[in-house]
Amino acid sequence: MGESGNVWQILSAVEGLDLLGGTGEFRLRERTPSGLLYEIRYPAGVASPEHSHDHDSVVYLLSGQLRGTLDGRPVEVEPGQTMVHPKGIAHTVEAIVDSQWLEFKAPVPGRMPIE
Repeated sequence: MGESGNVWQILSAVEGLDLLGGTGEFRLRERTPSGLLYEIRYPAGVASPEHSHDHDSVVYLLSGQLRGTLDGRPVEVEPGQTMVHPKGIAHTVEAIVDSQWLEFKAPVPGRMPIE
């Protein structure tokens, strides 16, 4: 696993907007020419403000529970479920309990380390 040794880093903002209720953590797990795979953790109560991306994101929840919005509609995700944030679609994510997920972003976002 090429990038799997990366250490956890503090995640305090998405798309230039501060997270709500605290900070999360992330690490880059893999990089391919067409996408990036991150592992992300939010403690209970941490949320992203409404934002959109210049890429698609696919979230696979490993543990915890997430809720949020996707294009103004409520969404909830349990472990083992996925959620897709299509390019340009406004969304939010909030950890109801301590939560950890994998997030694949494609095509490769223009900014690093996390978009």
